[in-house]
Amino acid sequence: MNIKFKKIKIKHTKLVFTFLIISLLLCILAYSFLFYTIYSKNEFVKSSLNIAKQNQVSIFRINKIMLYSSATAVDNSSNHSLQNLDIGQYTDIAIYIDNTSSISELTTQNTVKDLWIDNINITSSSELGNKFLNYKNVNNFGKFENLDKSTDRIDFNVINSNKDNDIADYSKPTFYTDCSNPISLSYSNLGLVKNYSIHDDVNSVIFNGKILKQANVDISTLDFNLKFDIHLKNYDDDSFIYHANIDIKLNNENKDILNGYSYEVRNNTSGAEYVFFKEIK
Repeated sequence: MNIKFKKIKIKHTKLVFTFLIISLLLCILAYSFLFYTIYSKNEFVKSSLNIAKQNQVSIFRINKIMLYSSATAVDNSSNHSLQNLDIGQYTDIAIYIDNTSSISELTTQNTVKDLWIDNINITSSSELGNKFLNYKNVNNFGKFENLDKSTDRIDFNVINSNKDNDIADYSKPTFYTDCSNPISLSYSNLGLVKNYSIHDDVNSVIFNGKILKQANVDISTLDFNLKFDIHLKNYDDDSFIYHANIDIKLNNENKDILNGYSYEVRNNTSGAEYVFFKEIK
């Protein structure tokens, strides 16, 4: 029995060839995407394990944060008659770093070589005033200072010896290599009330938080949040970062700024959110 096979004739050869090429390309792309996804996942896992290994020991962490809030006024009247006052609010912040919880002795691992602050972000429900954050001399903590307003980054001079200490200018950002002094900052919100005049029946004016009450400032609108990054390097050239996130309420649990000032110490800093994160080289 003879079976005859007919030769199949393909019409539109170019179209079929084009279809095959597109199919092949789609297969290659699908394989590449799958391979890249698996590779990326493995690399992410490796990176995460490496990060976790690098941060098994917390060399630097936040020990406590001190907050002092008050208010002030600048008398712009020509004869100091208190008829042209600009009223502002400020909060001084002292951040203490613990560098001996995991390493008791000072070594190249837990001493600071470089320190700076950046990524400063201020959030408030009120648009009143001119808000900024800058370094403040810790010797003037709790006293109002008219600080420089324009800064996106604060670079600290790190004191390494008694000689450096003798010649240091503490009006500029300064920090001790052994973390024995705090990072001292001040938040200012100036020009909350402008051209304010004191009434003739007022016998005295105190330039602290009480002046907010005299000027009928709603302090609930002055609460704010500060976010910024603290970067440091040790003498092994390891880099660390702490993402600060500080909420500040000016009238909270008997710490009422309208009585003059409010003072708070936050020392419950045992959580992981207070640890300096070691960055991978």
